[in-house]
Amino acid sequence: MKIMIAVDGSECSEPLVDFVSRMRWPAGSRTVVVSIANAAAGMVAAPFEAAAASAEIEELDVREHEDLVARASQALTHAGIPCETKVILGEPASALLQAVRDEGADLLVVGSHGRTGLTKLLLGSVSAHVVGHAPCSVLVVKRAARPVGSEAPRAERTVA
Repeated sequence: MKIMIAVDGSECSEPLVDFVSRMRWPAGSRTVVVSIANAAAGMVAAPFEAAAASAEIEELDVREHEDLVARASQALTHAGIPCETKVILGEPASALLQAVRDEGADLLVVGSHGRTGLTKLLLGSVSAHVVGHAPCSVLVVKRAARPVGSEAPRAERTVA
């Protein structure tokens, strides 16, 4: 089984990695941690400076995503789940779907911000789009999720 885990650096990423690290995956499963760098998302086009600024922003964004997948990979490896890492440049939903196809993933694991209503309509939902268009099964992990029988993820632990 090939499992692709998508991380994005949001508040959902740590609980997602924690959730995945607590799952029991079939023996021989291959795991790939992927993150989509989307440097163009926050850019405002400026006529002459755009090309140079774009390259610098893209390089910074890719480095941030490389650090992100490295941290996720380290946490998963520490939990006994060896994995590959991949950073892809592109629009998140379409680039993630293409990565799933290219890798031949059997399962895609994504996080969900849990946005609803107007917020979801205005901001869109990568996870909702991916669920509707992925060629494989998709597991959507919410921030507070945890596998049955496991202790609460670190993000939820409290000290009384």
